[in-house]
Amino acid sequence: MQKILYFYKHYQVFAIILSLFFALVLLKILEVFLKTIFKHSSKFKHASHIENFLKILKICKKPLYVTLLIVIIWYVLSLSLTKHPFWQTITKIVKSIILIIWDITGLKVIKSFSEKVLKRWTASGHLGTDVAFLIKNLGYALVVIVGIFVLMSIWNLNLSPFLASAGIAGIALALAAKETLSNFFGGISIFLDKSYKVGDYIILDSGERGEVVDIGIRSTCIRTRDDVMITIPNSIMANSKIINESSPEPRFRLRIPIGVSYDSDLEKVEKVLLELVKSVENVVKDPEPRVRYREFGDSSINLELLCWVDDPRNRGPVTHRLIKLIHKRFKEEGIIIPFPQRDVHIYEQKF
Repeated sequence: MQKILYFYKHYQVFAIILSLFFALVLLKILEVFLKTIFKHSSKFKHASHIENFLKILKICKKPLYVTLLIVIIWYVLSLSLTKHPFWQTITKIVKSIILIIWDITGLKVIKSFSEKVLKRWTASGHLGTDVAFLIKNLGYALVVIVGIFVLMSIWNLNLSPFLASAGIAGIALALAAKETLSNFFGGISIFLDKSYKVGDYIILDSGERGEVVDIGIRSTCIRTRDDVMITIPNSIMANSKIINESSPEPRFRLRIPIGVSYDSDLEKVEKVLLELVKSVENVVKDPEPRVRYREFGDSSINLELLCWVDDPRNRGPVTHRLIKLIHKRFKEEGIIIPFPQRDVHIYEQKF
């Protein structure tokens, strides 16, 4: 060990070159290993996560080499310059340079994350465009703020006044923007819970039904079938009962109530309905349509035609077509759809 230290002290240039050589060899071995994993990443269950991780490592490759070079040079020089009056200042400068390098790397990683992951979430409808933009900017701000505080601590600057000011400003901001923050965190909870996404058809507590067109920072926008836009604060959406017609399956189940007369051949009624519904566009074949008799009504035997449409937005048009076709086909087949009737008997009272 003493011989090694002696070599480092008296042959600093060769020591730096030798240390850097061994470090680069180790990093190259690590890089080859990671590339091997990357080639076979498609075989893994979470291949996309592995790919994203390797892209982050690729971004960190050059900063890692530069940092390693700086650290090795600093360490070799420290063996003979630790007693120099400016050594502490040199050490702080080295730490500051490394911090700036990795702060810039952090910004690049966030940019890559926003371009890949956030963009994919936005395209799939799990995240609104403005929410993705906000998350990206918050990431940038966090990296910069943390970097500034660490830099101040490296140079032994007193952080107490800054922390106190930040705390007071945070309290004032929270009180002034209480509703805005409530809606923002409501949007975050919606994103994490994945109760609905852009493109889903939902039904609200108040009965409105429509398509989710945007999940923003402050509110969720829903377009009804009448092309009316409803904007609801995220804090209300996060605390409301939401019926999602598009989840977990995109198809939607239709129930068409029908009544037939007591004189009808029920087997024939069922056969006619099943033949008819299979010819209608947008009705899926799996699960198969079915007929279920429900009750003996006052004027008819009541039943339901159950079928599934490929998308909730087709519920209205398919219901419209089915009612017209059923009415026409029943007339052709002589199947009577009765309506409520009352027989009035008048008795003559004799005195």
